Amino acid sequence: MVVIGMLLVLAGALSAAYLYTGIGDRTAVVIVARDVSVGSQITVSDVATTQVDAGQGVSLIPGRQLQQVVGRVAAVDLHKGTLLAPSQVTTELSPRPGQQVVPVALKASQLPARGLAPGDQVLVIAAPGQQGQDPAAPGTRDQLTQDTAATVDRVSAPDAEGSVRVDLVVDARVGPAIAKQASTGRLAVVVTSRRPQ
Repeated sequence: MVVIGMLLVLAGALSAAYLYTGIGDRTAVVIVARDVSVGSQITVSDVATTQVDAGQGVSLIPGRQLQQVVGRVAAVDLHKGTLLAPSQVTTELSPRPGQQVVPVALKASQLPARGLAPGDQVLVIAAPGQQGQDPAAPGTRDQLTQDTAATVDRVSAPDAEGSVRVDLVVDARVGPAIAKQASTGRLAVVVTSRRPQ
């Protein structure tokens, strides 16, 4: 009985040491407390802290920086319960000086199979008009005449026909031309790079 008692005491001590060590390896990080849409300013109610195992190999925001996150802008859609990474927040509001946000309606057939996401880099292309009309032909002087780089800012949910509205951040000098080209329906986008998710 004495031996059994000593073994039980030893097992308890080992269990306590294991639990203490496990707790010591955990660290506080920032977690999303409720959904935040891309481009929205993060409030104190949107984030919290939680304990996770250290050394996961994932870049996370330490819990001590919680107050620094408040007031920043969501660079992507943030979902409740996910751990917050530095790349998911920004200090810049869109559009910045010298930029404009242009809404473009795209049909399902004009979208990549994976769709578009905020942060994707695209080329905006003026598609030919009826009977192969050149977009730079007379009467289209104010419309888009060359491929133009843009960044996807926001993407709406598909409508009943599968079409979506895509907000593009473009150079202010070409914003009006892209808007006019989009109004004709003769516009396409080509993805040049995707933002890591």
